[in-house]
Amino acid sequence: MGVPLSYYIGLAVVLFTIGAIGVATRRNMLVVLMSLEIMMNSVNLVFISFARFRGDVGAHGIVFVVIAVAAAEVAVGLAIAIQIFKHNRSVNVDEADKLKY
Repeated sequence: MGVPLSYYIGLAVVLFTIGAIGVATRRNMLVVLMSLEIMMNSVNLVFISFARFRGDVGAHGIVFVVIAVAAAEVAVGLAIAIQIFKHNRSVNVDEADKLKY
């Protein structure tokens, strides 16, 4: 007997909520990026959970694409964070608009 689908969905909701709260309340860009990763991983968990529940392997391709997008997001986000830190000596999200000057 396996783990019920509702447990996976409940865990995904908790992870997504933690990520959303982190994005909404934190000002450090690195913490915001980590919160976005948590949110994407919770979506991956939902995809895989429903695929397992339905016996379908098609969601594995979608999850692979989401993981690739997450890796690209981390690369671009860290590059932007490094530039903000070089310019402002801080990775505060509120000071990110100063890069255009």
